[in-house]
Amino acid sequence: MKRKGARIVVDCLLEQGVDTVFGYPGVSILEIYDALYRERKRLRHILTAHEQGAAHAADGYARATGRVGVCLATSGPGATNLVTGIAAAFMDSSPVVFLTCNVDSELLGKDAFQEVDIVGISMPITKCSYLVDRAEDIAPVLREAFAVARMGRPGPVLVDITHDATVQSADYEFLSLSEQQRRPALARRSRGHAALRGGDYSRADVEAIAAALNAAERPLVLCGGGVVRSGASEALRRFLRERELPAVTSLMGLGVLEPEDPLNLGLAGSFGRAAANRALSQCDVLLALGCRFSERLTGRASAFAPQAKLLQVDIDRSEIGKNVEPALYAVGDVGEVLRALAPLCPPEKRGGWLTEPREGEGGEGLCFPERIVRRIGETCPEAVITTDVGQHQLWTCRAFPFRRPGQLLTSGGYGAMGFGLGAALGARAGLPEAPVIHVTGDGSFGMNLTELATESRERLPVVTVLMANHALGLVRQSQRLGEGRRYSQTTLSRLPDYLGLAAAFGLEGRLAETEEDFAAALSALLKKGKGGLIVVPVDKDEAVTPMLEKGRLKTI
Repeated sequence: MKRKGARIVVDCLLEQGVDTVFGYPGVSILEIYDALYRERKRLRHILTAHEQGAAHAADGYARATGRVGVCLATSGPGATNLVTGIAAAFMDSSPVVFLTCNVDSELLGKDAFQEVDIVGISMPITKCSYLVDRAEDIAPVLREAFAVARMGRPGPVLVDITHDATVQSADYEFLSLSEQQRRPALARRSRGHAALRGGDYSRADVEAIAAALNAAERPLVLCGGGVVRSGASEALRRFLRERELPAVTSLMGLGVLEPEDPLNLGLAGSFGRAAANRALSQCDVLLALGCRFSERLTGRASAFAPQAKLLQVDIDRSEIGKNVEPALYAVGDVGEVLRALAPLCPPEKRGGWLTEPREGEGGEGLCFPERIVRRIGETCPEAVITTDVGQHQLWTCRAFPFRRPGQLLTSGGYGAMGFGLGAALGARAGLPEAPVIHVTGDGSFGMNLTELATESRERLPVVTVLMANHALGLVRQSQRLGEGRRYSQTTLSRLPDYLGLAAAFGLEGRLAETEEDFAAALSALLKKGKGGLIVVPVDKDEAVTPMLEKGRLKTI
């Protein structure tokens, strides 16, 4: 049947099982918003305060639910306001389809009002970017975009549709996901993206990794975000338990192992646990699963795990040897490779070489902000936790007992300040029964606090815990260590009355100066089931310590 291009867009979203989209309208995308209005009972649109908030919300929705997030924006500044959110999703392998509308096709390249080449801008930070200027191409491109976002290493895809394509008419036939997978023409469209799918490891690759692991005297497993994305946490836990293999995690791998598991040595890297970093320095074989080997984990790459034979498993071939050269590797889904490895690695006690106990498990030695985070874990251990970026992010990652993959939503790779509240709203929309707690600091909160309006208007209750030190804490900490305590532009003045700000948006605000005050405030807000803001004053010189710098442990 004939349909307008804008209606085809909405029908394709329904084909994909989409129930929620995040966005901000404008003239170029007006036809799509009109079509959305007609389907408002089947497709919820969440209007954010800013396009960047919409991008982070779609990303948070995807991370929390495991489904593809969807974000809409108009041309020009609407599209470019998405760029930080697109990059954050790309770095952390989050499947989001970003849908923008550009000016009419005849105006492209003519500096028309609110025209921008968003396809060109976004190419380095997406798996694929498409420009669609004909209505008949909308359905096949959108179907492919969703397939590409999901397959292999997940990630963001951008589809830019010209305004005239949304008003043109074209033939359209509704196809379910199962029907799309059976159609040879649609399958052929995705063949050009085979490199993105990964999974081309051989049995010989797995056998070589198994032989090296079996021969190890001091084996260690490094668990990265790829374990979360592959849904391989249970397979990993079983694999480690049956062989008594000790493990450490990257920041993006938090939650894949239970915090009380004696095999879990905890977070590794610059701001990780001493026991985890000692194990990395002493192991003779390191099996790395879905890990990017960022400099926050490795420090100087040449000095990383100096005694270890590195075995790398990743679904993305481009990650193999990018930062640290492996002795052996397999390109494939972590879960699939673990299942192939299991029968080749007989059960055997292999963790006896580690004799040092894990530190800080009972809360001893934690700084005040970390004790606040520990209280969150005691009060609401099942909560989805989102963070922005800075000291509060690191205190949270060190102190919260993450128990399941996807429980932590944070901008680990791109480090986007302003990520947390948008991501929290997306998680709340995708998991309406789950408590969502957003931990932030003054600097990051200042970049996204307008999304409190979204929280209030859309009835998406989130508890925001603001570590208020009136400073850009992590930058200030770096100035303290390396810039002779010259605190240039990192002390924040003229901050708002946070409690009054919460009230202005129709939310409850509370001040918590002690752990007991905080626990009471958090319990009260969670019991009411409404959003709110808890302000926790923190000394501006409170540091994330100890930290690993250039291979040496520093206490600040």
